[in-house]
Amino acid sequence: MRPLGIEGAWVDTPEVFADGRGRFHEWFKSDRFRDVTGQGLHLGQANCSRSVRGTLRGIHYASVPPGQAKYVTCVSGAVLDVVVDIRTGSPTFGTWEAVQLDDTAHRGVYLSEGLGHAFMALDDHATVVYLCSQGYAPQREYGIHPFDPTLAIAWPEDLAPRLSEKDVAAPTLREAERQGLLPSYEDCGAYRRSLRVRA
Repeated sequence: MRPLGIEGAWVDTPEVFADGRGRFHEWFKSDRFRDVTGQGLHLGQANCSRSVRGTLRGIHYASVPPGQAKYVTCVSGAVLDVVVDIRTGSPTFGTWEAVQLDDTAHRGVYLSEGLGHAFMALDDHATVVYLCSQGYAPQREYGIHPFDPTLAIAWPEDLAPRLSEKDVAAPTLREAERQGLLPSYEDCGAYRRSLRVRA
C-alpha cells in the first residue's frame, strides 16, 4: 500500500499470480493494512454495485464521527475511482485524486473517515465491491455534486454521465461548507487517533 497525496488515503496494488487455470490475488490483508494505516478496519457493511458505462456514483461521504471509511476494489470491468478531500481545515481541502480500478491490476483504494468518494464506470460491466467501517445511515449521509466546477474533477470526456437524482441535486463543495455539512480535518484526525488506541 502506498499513500496518495491526500492524507488518509492509500492505493494498494496486490501481487497477482496467474497460470493456465486463471489468476489469484489477496485483495485485502488485515495485518498489512494495520501496519500501513496504523489501525484496523472494522467491517460494518460490505457493498457490491454493478454499473453500466458512464454511471457516476458520488461524491458521497458521512458525518464524522463515526464517518464511513471504505476499502474499494473493482472485480469486473473498470472504473475511475476518485478520492476528494472535503475536510475543512485540511491542507489539501478541495483537491482530488483519481485511480483506475479494474479487473486486470486489481488495485484497491482505502479512504479514511471524512473523505469524499466517487467513481465512474468505464464499461458496461463495472462491478465494484467495498468494505465499509460503518453501515449505511441515511441521517448522516451527504453528497457533493461531482461536476462542481471548483473541484474540476477530470471525468472521462468521452462518456455520457449517468447520475442519480440525489447526486444531481447535491450541493457544491462551497455550498456544503456554508451549510455546515462538511467534516473538519481536526475532528477526523481526532477520531482516527481514537481508533488507533483501540486497535
